[in-house]
Amino acid sequence: MKIAILSGDGIGPEITGQAVKVLNALGESFEMETADVGGAGYAAHGHPLPPATLALAKAADAVLFGAVGDFKYDNLERALRPEQAILGLRRELGLFANLRPAILYPELAGASTLKPEVVAGLDILIIRELTGDIYFGKPRGVRECPDGPFKGQREGFDTMRYAEGEIRRIAHVAFQTARKRGKRVTSVDKANVLETFQFWRDIVTSVHQEYQDVELEHMYVDNAAMQLVRAPKKFDVIVTGNMFGDILSDAAAMLTGSIGMLPSASLDANNKGLYEPSHGSAPDIAGKGVANPLATILSAAMMLRYSLDRAEQADRIENAVKAVLAQGLRTPDIFEEGMTRVGTEQMGDAVVRALA
Repeated sequence: MKIAILSGDGIGPEITGQAVKVLNALGESFEMETADVGGAGYAAHGHPLPPATLALAKAADAVLFGAVGDFKYDNLERALRPEQAILGLRRELGLFANLRPAILYPELAGASTLKPEVVAGLDILIIRELTGDIYFGKPRGVRECPDGPFKGQREGFDTMRYAEGEIRRIAHVAFQTARKRGKRVTSVDKANVLETFQFWRDIVTSVHQEYQDVELEHMYVDNAAMQLVRAPKKFDVIVTGNMFGDILSDAAAMLTGSIGMLPSASLDANNKGLYEPSHGSAPDIAGKGVANPLATILSAAMMLRYSLDRAEQADRIENAVKAVLAQGLRTPDIFEEGMTRVGTEQMGDAVVRALA
């Protein structure tokens, strides 16, 4: 099985390096090939998503992705900025379903910003539609304001839009996934203000008719943000649009103690996927050996489970992570008094040892 390793920028090479180390320790015969992406792609080839990198991603059975972005590229025109690489991969590979689990390991209850009794036992899954919404809608740009009190001034504008088919397919993913969990779906929208999300709510309600064994709740995004902090365990599966999902999943990450613990999977209609930690490239700590690799290692476990049909090996990695946390090993982002502080490579080595 062929895995494309796209490490990217900042801490990307450090954390993907540890995930590759863990994959190699499984004893499987994976074929792994690396390529430049993001700022590294621009520096080497003049584009954040070079043609060779895209070709590799298309040819591979799965993609393990690090992170992209660096302050030194902020002055480039938007089409050449590192972040365009991940947007381009989502579009070109048809990765419309983003799965972001937020699980609080018992050993990290004290690292969460909420009281342990509020978050203990947390296990929710945010399913984010990934190729529509305001991120990809057109027209967009900067123009002369055509009306209103600021007519004639320059204005920036983007377009929020969703086709019925886009909503239906992500709703099916949510309901089918909920059937394997707690059989509860919360669809998050802003139907009281936005026409796009009234349409979203109508379509999700329609799809729900095929899943009467699953409970459906609709919730406005502002209330959902509040409930994630007030009573996060009331959720099972959350399904929402691209922008709301981006924001809510980062908020949910902090419930688990650190965004450095949050893996993700981005899947196409056939479960081919791109797997990456939910955090960014963190160029401020790149090269210091302090980044938490567990989100990337857990993303590799998701890759084994969803795209490579290796559920037992995925279980091995997830159990190894639990064992390492039980040993009291902590990178700086999840460190608590009384624990053992370790760096990126030490944490990766510990997971490899726990696999045995």
